[in-house]
Amino acid sequence: MTSRSQRDARSPLVVDEATSARLGRIRQRGTGPELRVRAMLRELGVRHGQARRRLPGSPDLVNVSAGWCIFVHGCFWHAHAKCPNATVPKRNRSFWLAKLGANRARDARVLREVRRLGFKAIVIWECDLRRRSAVVQRRLGRFLSASGP
Repeated sequence: MTSRSQRDARSPLVVDEATSARLGRIRQRGTGPELRVRAMLRELGVRHGQARRRLPGSPDLVNVSAGWCIFVHGCFWHAHAKCPNATVPKRNRSFWLAKLGANRARDARVLREVRRLGFKAIVIWECDLRRRSAVVQRRLGRFLSASGP
């Protein structure tokens, strides 16, 4: 991650009020994709908790007793590879490349850490929920049957 002084030396970070307000409205919890995954889990008859702060990366959905966690990732913020929704903004491009690259590195580290703690973990992508929700539901069913008692 670059420091503010390194970024300032390359090019100034351009921030306008409209962009700042728009980005400030983006939710971290209770997003549409997360709500869809919760509904799928209910249909599968699976109990879960939400956002366990004690676990690395605060997984979106967790069942500690069964030993699994689910991360629901937005394609843009988590730089989903080869996804048309994972674009890089033209304004402040170097900032966004660094930020999204750091997000991907953090996501990989977090998955390793929760797995090292003995949890089974899965990542569900926003675009898959939009385009192939039946496939995601079957994938969740397989993941959960392999994870729990």
